[in-house]
Parts: sequence; C-alpha cells; structure tokens
Amino acid sequence: MTTRRDEGLAPTLGTEVIAVVAHSRKTLGGGLPELRRLLAAQGYPDPLWYEVKKSRKAPQRARAALEEGAGLIFVWGGDGMVQHCVDALAGEKAAVAILPAGTANLLASNLGIPADLPLAVRIGLHGDRRSLDTGTVNGEHFAVMAGAGFDARMISDASRKMKARLGRAAYLWTGARNLMLHRASAVIEVDGERFFRGRVSAVLAGNVGKILGGLEVFQGAEPDSGLLELGVVTARNPADWARVFGRIAVRQPAKSKFVRITSGKRIKIRFDRPFPYELDGGEREPVRKLKIKVHPGSITVCVPPSVPGA
Repeated sequence: MTTRRDEGLAPTLGTEVIAVVAHSRKTLGGGLPELRRLLAAQGYPDPLWYEVKKSRKAPQRARAALEEGAGLIFVWGGDGMVQHCVDALAGEKAAVAILPAGTANLLASNLGIPADLPLAVRIGLHGDRRSLDTGTVNGEHFAVMAGAGFDARMISDASRKMKARLGRAAYLWTGARNLMLHRASAVIEVDGERFFRGRVSAVLAGNVGKILGGLEVFQGAEPDSGLLELGVVTARNPADWARVFGRIAVRQPAKSKFVRITSGKRIKIRFDRPFPYELDGGEREPVRKLKIKVHPGSITVCVPPSVPGA
C-alpha cells in the first residue's frame, strides 16, 4: 500500500485547515486530479492530502488529519470508506465532507449529496453543517446501517471485481444467491425490554431511511432523531423474500408478516451461533452477540444548503 501526504499547512476557511482522505481506487468525475484543481480554484492549492488503497487504513489517516489541525475533512470513497472515517472522527469537532466515489453511496444519497464532483466539493466548502447521530456495533461507529444475516452475506459475496464490472447490480446477483440463507435463532432486546425471540434471516439497524440496496426500508427515519430504527426479517425462502421486497417496494414493510420494526437507543442481540454482520457495507467476522447503541449528534457532516440557491 502507498500513502501520500502533502507537506505544509493547508489553506484555511477562516481559521480552518482543509484535508482530503481518499480511497485511491475509487473514481468520481475527473478523479483525484480534478479534485485538486477544484480545491485550488477555490483558494486551497495545498490541502493536507492522504491516500489509501484499502478503506481500513483510513482511520489512521483521518486521525493524522485531526492531529494536523484539520477542521474540514473531505472523504473520497463509498460508504465503507466514510464509515471508517466516521469511526475515527465521531465525537470530534472536525466536519466531514463526503465525495461519493464508491459503488454504494447511501449516506450521501440520504443527505442529498450528488455524485457530481464539482457540486459535492461546493457543498463541502459552502454548504450547511449538520450534526448527525451515529450508531455503534460492539463499539465501532456506523452512519448508515448495521445488518446481520442476509445483507451481510450479500455484501461479502460481492467481490471487488464483480462490483467494478456490475456496479450496484452486483448486490442483486449476490442477494439472489442468499435467499435460502440458513436462519439463526435470536433473542433481541430494545431499551432493556425483550422485543423478539425466534428464528431470523436478517436483522437491520438503520440510522437513515434508505439502507438495503438503496431501498427505503425505514420510512421517515432521520439521522438526527436520537434513535436507531430496527427491522427483523424472518423470511425462510425466495417466496417469503419476494413478499418482503414487495412490501418494501410499496413503502409498507411493516405490513409484511415476515417483518417486525421498532426503534430505540440500545439494542442487544444474541444469536445461537456465529452470524455474519456488516457495517455500512463493510463485512465483519461472524459473532454471537451484537450490542448496538445510538450516539446523538456525534458527527458533523456537510450537507446541501437549506436555503435554495445559497
């Protein structure tokens, strides 16, 4: 892996230092050279600059940017890259500006940040700043969702090569392959009260409305509500899943007999065997227990101006 950092202090927005943490294998618009040109045209020719080839290396670079005094950190990549940076920056004062260069950009989509490099840069420099909640799973922060079971297998089976060739359609292919996933027995508590006990094919905790494959699973969910949404799916086979997705398509997932939905601040899940899970599209090792918690207002993200034309 190669990492590059430009020397010298970056120019500032007022007293603010600008940094870029970028996944060098992701593309958007004219790529990282265009990002340099856009920042230079806005008066920032020499930002702190960090590149990684794997998103798991991003937290170290984000913390390095903080140590150098960065107050605004542009994150170039998909939801996995953003999640790793959010994990490092949650609770800090620096603002995050998302440059959606990944296969899936669900956080950017939920916040109205377009996959248009000049516009995304403008939002970072001149947009509003919104304090958002994050969730944690076993202590690791996420911004969009955490999921165990079906979605975790769907994500882990989509190779980098497949995603490069098919884009988001790769998840449709791997999702279809996992509709017969062997279910696990689970006991789920929400805010200290038992919510569910039985066999599950998927458990989803969401901080925003659009999560699974960009589908709006949690209608009305807001990332600054102080709550996490929880969905439990008990589908056993492709026919059951077809009914679940049919209800999601008409924005009525809670009306499916294979789905249960609630919200809360603290969620505890115990499985009868190690079950795969993911955070914001990044696979994790299977576990028997998940402790999920909301952290209100723990990250600041640049979003489109609330006043049209601003």
